[in-house]
Amino acid sequence: MSKSTAPGLRCGAKLLDLSSPVVMGVLNVTPDSFSDGGSFVGRDKAVARAGDMLESGAAIIDVGGESTRPGAAPVSVQEELDRVMPVVEALIREFQCIVSVDTSTPEVMLAAANAGAGLINDVRALQRPGALDVVASLGLPVCLMHMQGQPGTMQQNPNYKSIEREVMGFFVQRIDACVSAGVSKERLLLDPGFGFGKTLEHNMSLLSGLAGFSLLGLPLLVGVSRKTMIGEIVNKPVDQRLCGSVAAAVLAVERGANIVRVHDVPETVDALKVVAAMRGNDLVI
Repeated sequence: MSKSTAPGLRCGAKLLDLSSPVVMGVLNVTPDSFSDGGSFVGRDKAVARAGDMLESGAAIIDVGGESTRPGAAPVSVQEELDRVMPVVEALIREFQCIVSVDTSTPEVMLAAANAGAGLINDVRALQRPGALDVVASLGLPVCLMHMQGQPGTMQQNPNYKSIEREVMGFFVQRIDACVSAGVSKERLLLDPGFGFGKTLEHNMSLLSGLAGFSLLGLPLLVGVSRKTMIGEIVNKPVDQRLCGSVAAAVLAVERGANIVRVHDVPETVDALKVVAAMRGNDLVI
């Protein structure tokens, strides 16, 4: 099993230990996310949910205010700020935890960083105008995700000649763009983007070959929790995909994932404790 070459990732004022795999808890503050849309809209519900995930062993809370499910409609900058910022500010104040902001919007990145967020998680890999310059100025780490197309249309006809080569090529190009803009490699993480412009066959090929991305020498973040790929395999609706999601998280970690982004934190933490025990380490929680 691969480990990160770096002992940790500096996330603002906090150091994230990546010597063992860690769990990122999903906190969607949107009314239309594919799994839990609407469940945690509003600061109080969101903070309570985050507290539960932290108590269960999440090392990072990933706050998102724009749904990127297939067919999702875009939101305005102000609407995203209104959804995200009260939650980010409350989490920093109440838990002093590592907060990641799931956004592609430069204005949200800047506001979240100023509030104390420690990580930017961008499904568009800093390709929105201004995003690269903002991240370069912040000094925070950023996760670059691969997506073919845009959320509204990405699942209509995803097509690749070789998905592993194309995703790898995308990563190389975005890493080069980041370094050229002043974002050092030490601040980068990579996410292959399971379910973002990919069929089940594409997703399984990526999961099978995940270890190959470790050749780039950067931490890997994987998010497969409750996704359609799990539903297609187990033939169950989104609220009945726990076992499949945990199994996929374990497989991802065995193939080199350093961070797994999940909805079901306690179950995933327990599963990764077993993985860590087999590896001879304690899971850092």
